[in-house]
Amino acid sequence: MRIGIEAQRIFRENKHGMDYVVLQEILQLQKIDHENEYFVFVKPGPDRCVEESANVHVVEIGTPSYPLWEQWSLPRAVRKTGVDLLHCTSNTAPLYCDVPLILTLHDIIFLEPRDKNNKSLYQNMGWLYRRLVVPRILPHCKRIITVSDFERNNIISKLNIPNERMAMIYNGYNSWFKPIEGDETVYKKYMKDKGFLFFLGNTDPKKNTERTLIAFARYLEKSEIKRPLLMADIDQHYLDDIITRNNIDHIRAYLHLPGYIKNSDLPYIYNGAFAFLYTSLRESFGIPLLEAMACGTPVVTSNTSSMPEIGGKDAILINPENPDEIATALLRLENDPAFYESQRKIGLERSQLFSWENTAKQLLSLYEEVAKGLL
Repeated sequence: MRIGIEAQRIFRENKHGMDYVVLQEILQLQKIDHENEYFVFVKPGPDRCVEESANVHVVEIGTPSYPLWEQWSLPRAVRKTGVDLLHCTSNTAPLYCDVPLILTLHDIIFLEPRDKNNKSLYQNMGWLYRRLVVPRILPHCKRIITVSDFERNNIISKLNIPNERMAMIYNGYNSWFKPIEGDETVYKKYMKDKGFLFFLGNTDPKKNTERTLIAFARYLEKSEIKRPLLMADIDQHYLDDIITRNNIDHIRAYLHLPGYIKNSDLPYIYNGAFAFLYTSLRESFGIPLLEAMACGTPVVTSNTSSMPEIGGKDAILINPENPDEIATALLRLENDPAFYESQRKIGLERSQLFSWENTAKQLLSLYEEVAKGLL
């Protein structure tokens, strides 16, 4: 087979969730499959994280905007390379394409009710683009992949996709997320001492940043230790609005805001953290949840969407809309050493059920299944 994989943004320096997923899928396919030929379609960027090999070719397409790249330049490159099928990996795909399509639809949040307070132009434009494109491409997809049973059932029920056209393939996590002893040089770029709380959030309302900060304020009121909170990817003006609106100015002295944290630093941060807060309102999978558990860091996570499925029934599952539950979970971890140690072990065992190698093997089987159906 000659397989095309759309990976538009993997060469950009500041990668995010879907970028990491397709990157790891490509690297694992390159490792396990030496029979098929792959053409990886990317936009030029500074981080050349995929090296060409005998059967993996990188095709750079320089069109500036995302929609034009995907709707115009990508189909032209597909025709030129003569691939047998195209796997689009980030929720959208070309409306017109000459070869069979496989689509990874991570979620359908763009079809669900939105928080009208979201002022991010980038997020709003992406939301509109997906609403326009996705319903039009789904009928043309040979298979639609998603990343959890929760999301699979959600897509089937809301979009009336036939069961036989759906596939569920779990994400994995990188092997360097593991317990690390003794190396303090990396996390000390961000925090002075170990034992901090860690939260990955942003301005997207689904990340539940406001309620998490309210919970942190209530934790500080009752904690004797008063651990600081490291927050990645938080806009200062957005944060200031939350603090002012909720009259929690006293938390400022305990907040550390380094901005974007590169993925290679995260294992050391998880290892330095006392606990990880993954308190989103909604996730289709939740790779950071796995990463923290694999490092032996207890996680406080939500009882909604995919998070109980990925974290498991023994995880600390809270109602993300109730700041008191979040604060109570943190205080229990702090005050109950036996409970803390049990959560470390639960996370380490649970994370072993997932790997990028398993993801790639299932993906390869799907490619072969689609190819056989085309003969």
